[in-house]
Amino acid sequence: MDDRFNTIAGWTLFSGIVALGLASVSSHMFMADKNERPETMGYKIAGVVSSEKGAAAEVPIETLLASADLAKGEATFKKCASCHTVNQGGANGIGPNLYGVVGEAVATGRGGFAFSDDLKKAGGKWDWTALNHWLTSPKSMAAGTKMTFAGLEDPQERANVIAYLNSQGSNLPLPAAPAAAAAPAEGAAAADAAAKPAEGAAAAAPAAPAKP
Repeated sequence: MDDRFNTIAGWTLFSGIVALGLASVSSHMFMADKNERPETMGYKIAGVVSSEKGAAAEVPIETLLASADLAKGEATFKKCASCHTVNQGGANGIGPNLYGVVGEAVATGRGGFAFSDDLKKAGGKWDWTALNHWLTSPKSMAAGTKMTFAGLEDPQERANVIAYLNSQGSNLPLPAAPAAAAAPAEGAAAADAAAKPAEGAAAAAPAAPAKP
């Protein structure tokens, strides 16, 4: 009887040790690297500029257009060729023909193409700013647009495409790049202000008496 009890107790103890060991191993496997904070929190979203650590604002589209490359813009436009034509008199496809589109009213004309109601509500003209907004993320400009293209994340690539579209029938003068902001003079002004009291104090200080 004692032998049977000892056997059962031994197997029970052995099973407990095995179970404890398996639990420890599995916890190490599933929790590996889970207690360390990711180097970069969140996920990157196309077209959004991070404000962490004072990230610089995006370069104005007018500045980028000044250095736009038409050949590169044409190469990028090939991504759009499955839906759009850009030649004069070209037919509408899944998207409208884009010949001479720069400067025209948004969602009008284009041989009677059926634009989405959301794009019609956007209004305005396809100027440099509107085209840059559209090419960054069509759905951010018109949520209900029929266009499924996600957008171009690279600002210079967008400028290249816009310049290329402008060369296809619009030929509008490219906008002047905004003047660079003058360097702030606050530091110099503060230095002058700090120096003046010191000079005044030196002038007001009584002269030391002459030694006999």
